[in-house]
Amino acid sequence: MTLRRVGHKGADHIAPGNTFASFRAALAHGVDVIEFDVISADRDGGGELLLAHDWEDVAERAAHTLDEGLEHFAAVAPGAGYAGIDFIVDLKAQGYEERVAQALARHGLVERCLVSTMEEPSLALLRGRHPEIRLGWSVPRLQRDPLMNPAVAVPAFALLQYMRAALPSVTANRIRRGEIDALMVHWRLATPRLARTVREAGGELYAWTVDDRRRIAGLERMGVTGVISNDPRLFEPATS
Repeated sequence: MTLRRVGHKGADHIAPGNTFASFRAALAHGVDVIEFDVISADRDGGGELLLAHDWEDVAERAAHTLDEGLEHFAAVAPGAGYAGIDFIVDLKAQGYEERVAQALARHGLVERCLVSTMEEPSLALLRGRHPEIRLGWSVPRLQRDPLMNPAVAVPAFALLQYMRAALPSVTANRIRRGEIDALMVHWRLATPRLARTVREAGGELYAWTVDDRRRIAGLERMGVTGVISNDPRLFEPATS
């Protein structure tokens, strides 16, 4: 199985993430998939949909709208270059799932997109109303690696071990019940058993966010479907 190379926010270590410059950089370095974030300008989910990771991101810069981003990806003009690229659409909060689904359909991108989120209600809503959309369950619910914080490292390690043991069967059951199509995990949760179990259940396993060439190689040997990286250059062979 060939590893799917996924650019996080495009290529966040090359150009600011969730921008056209970042998407083009990811494309230039040979990714198979571009991941981008969608958030509502308003915390209740009713505001304009923007390509941004969080509300602080929205406050700091003028973000592209979701429609602008999808139009950019769907362009068929010579040199546009996205014809062979798939997309992971990461929903950062609840309340705007339906509008994202409608936007993907409007731009003809449903078949090329996997919608991922940590929000369980969003997964249930989209599966019920839009079974044609592929869904990815993202775990765990965190922004930073807890093992890097000495104050919480011990309990975090215990939780890590528990999740490593539980995730294979939980995920396989969810895939077989049709609740999800893929699992998106922090790289510390990826194990050969998880990769094998997800594959045997007919699903996909993506590891995030990996910015180390040797770790990418290890995950590929493990059998994950894809690796999500801020720096797509790391997918290229190392030069001496």
